[in-house]
Amino acid sequence: MSDPLSDVVRLLRPRAVFANVISGKGNWAVRYAEYGQPGFCIVLQGGALLAVDGHEPIKIRAGDFVLLPTTPPFTLSSFVPAPPVFIDPKAAPREQGERRHGEQEGPPDMRSLGGAFLFDTFDAGLLISLLPAVVHVQGSSRLMQLVQMVGEEYEDKKPGSEYMLSRLVEMLLVEAMRWSTAGSAPPGLLRGLGDERLAVALKQMHAHVDRPWTVAELARTAALSRSAFFDRFVRIVGAPPMEYLLAWRMEIAKDLLRRDELTVAEVAERVGYGSTSTFSVAFRRRVGQPPSRYGKG
Repeated sequence: MSDPLSDVVRLLRPRAVFANVISGKGNWAVRYAEYGQPGFCIVLQGGALLAVDGHEPIKIRAGDFVLLPTTPPFTLSSFVPAPPVFIDPKAAPREQGERRHGEQEGPPDMRSLGGAFLFDTFDAGLLISLLPAVVHVQGSSRLMQLVQMVGEEYEDKKPGSEYMLSRLVEMLLVEAMRWSTAGSAPPGLLRGLGDERLAVALKQMHAHVDRPWTVAELARTAALSRSAFFDRFVRIVGAPPMEYLLAWRMEIAKDLLRRDELTVAEVAERVGYGSTSTFSVAFRRRVGQPPSRYGKG
């Protein structure tokens, strides 16, 4: 049986593009301008107040992991905030070392690792469509172990640390996505995987993407009537079953075309099209350009 969550992460191929240790002592605050790309914060010790624009402020503490799929403007501060220091993450130098806020002397009240994801695919929008605007994972012993390992790797630059960090950040992303299947995610794959009946159908669709599925067949795998399955799928996944299947086929096709290892006809067959011309029409309608041109882009 396919694991749709692993399928998505494999397509995204995430890695940490940069990260800085951020610490604070006393009363302090820092205000970040909009970044627009997926960002994360790993709390290494102590705690702080995180206020993301448009959302209620949340208290974050050691062991917490926060993922912001689009990183809107936000303020990070002590629990008793002070006038904020303004930072534009797009203009700030990607310096190494610790960025200290508030009192400069003595052990900090809070230390965190803040950074941004870079994806080896052009479709970071796929992640944005899956997750809520603010993902706050706490109380997970597995997560705390990962956070501790990230902190150790970041501060003790041993040979191979860049590779280790990329794999650890990938695992943190998966953990955040797992937590979001509980109901906080917007309609989409993650919500669907949190539904016992729909999860079976979604796993079958991902395992056999080239199969000529019908709504009736998928409904049978979910042990639901056709109409009940269709209505439930639209409500929880946010699109009709065949539209979701088409979208996922096109994500796979884009990835295969970028690798430049298969012909357009071979890609078409991989994603369930018996006719190259039919695939090309569907791809162009969905992506905005023919597959032959996309593969060369």
